[in-house]
Amino acid sequence: MSSAPDLEPVDALRRIAFLLERSREETRRVEAYRKAAATILPLGEDEVRRRVAAGTLRDLPGIGPSTSAVIEAVVHGDVPDKLADLEAAAGEPLAQGGAPVRELLRGDLHSHSDWSDGGSPIEEMVASAIELGHDYLALTDHSPRLTVAGGLTAARLRRQLAVVDAVNAQTNASGFTLLKAIEVDILDDGALDQETELLGELDVRVASVHSKLTMEKAAMTRRMVAAVRNPLTSVLGHCTGRRVMPRRGDKGGRSGSRLRPPSEFDAAAVFAACAETGTAVEINSRPERQDPPGELLTLAVETGCVFAISTDAHAPGQLDFLDYGCERAVRYDVPPERVVNTWPLERLLAWSQSPESIV
Repeated sequence: MSSAPDLEPVDALRRIAFLLERSREETRRVEAYRKAAATILPLGEDEVRRRVAAGTLRDLPGIGPSTSAVIEAVVHGDVPDKLADLEAAAGEPLAQGGAPVRELLRGDLHSHSDWSDGGSPIEEMVASAIELGHDYLALTDHSPRLTVAGGLTAARLRRQLAVVDAVNAQTNASGFTLLKAIEVDILDDGALDQETELLGELDVRVASVHSKLTMEKAAMTRRMVAAVRNPLTSVLGHCTGRRVMPRRGDKGGRSGSRLRPPSEFDAAAVFAACAETGTAVEINSRPERQDPPGELLTLAVETGCVFAISTDAHAPGQLDFLDYGCERAVRYDVPPERVVNTWPLERLLAWSQSPESIV
C-alpha cells in the first residue's frame, strides 16, 4: 500500500463507489460502499479511529469485511488496495477519441436522483458533478406517468424545486448551478406529462418517449413532432428508445434487461422540427443506448440540429459516461459549437427559455 496522509475514510468509500459506478458494476456492490460512507459520516474522525483501534468497526450496520478494510487502511495512513486498483484502471477515458469535445463541455442536461429511479441523493449527484468540473447539472427526474420509475407528481416536483434552491444557496458561490429540470414523458398524442405552468418554471425540459415504443411509424412521428414543437421542450431525449446491450449498474437490479429495437418514425420530419424550433437532439451517452444511431446522428447534423451530449446518469459515477457521448459526437462530425452544453450558463438558459431564438 502507498501512503495517503490526507485521505479520509468517507472520501475513500465515496471514490470507490464512484469508480465502480463508472465501470457499470452491479448496484449491490456499489451500495455497500455508499452505505458504509453514510454510516461513518456522522460519527466523526475520532470515533472512527477509536473503533478501528478497538476492532469494533464491523459492529456498525452496513460495515462488512470489504468496507472495514478500506476504512482501516485509511486510518493507518495508507491507500486501500481496492481504491488503488480502481484508480489504476480509471486512468484512461471510458472511450477514446472524444477529448476535443469533452474538454468543451460545461455540464450535463440529463441526470436522475433517488427522487425517481436514480440510486443516490441529489446532494451526492451534485458533489460528483462538481468534482468532475461541471458548471451545471440538470436534475431530470421522471414525470408522474412513469410510475415504475417513481415519477414525480406536481406536488413532489414542487418540493424538489425547493431542495434545488437550497442546494444552489450552498453551491452558487463556487460557480456551480443545479438546474431545475425534468425528464418529461411524451404522451401518446405528443403532449407533455406535467402541468404546463409548472413546466414553465423549470430551466430545462428533456422530453422522452417511454411507453408504446412499438407504435406505428406515422403515429410515432406525429407524437414526436408534436412534442418537439411544444415551446416548453428543450431537448428530445434518447429519440429511438433502443437498447443495444444489457443495462447494468442502476438501481433496481436491471442488469438483466433485454435488448430493445429502435422505435420507427420519420427521422427527417422529426429532426426538421427540431432544427426549426431549436430543440436539441440528445446524444445519450449511456453505452447501452448509443442513441441516436450513427445514421440518424449524421442526418441530424445535416438537418442543422443543435445537440445536448448528456449522460442519463442514474448514479454519480455514471456522470463520467460523457466520454461515450463525446466519442460519438467526434466520430459523426457533430459541430462542437452546436452542442448546447458547451455553452456558458447564461447562453444555455437563454436558449432553453426560447429555443427558437437560435434558429
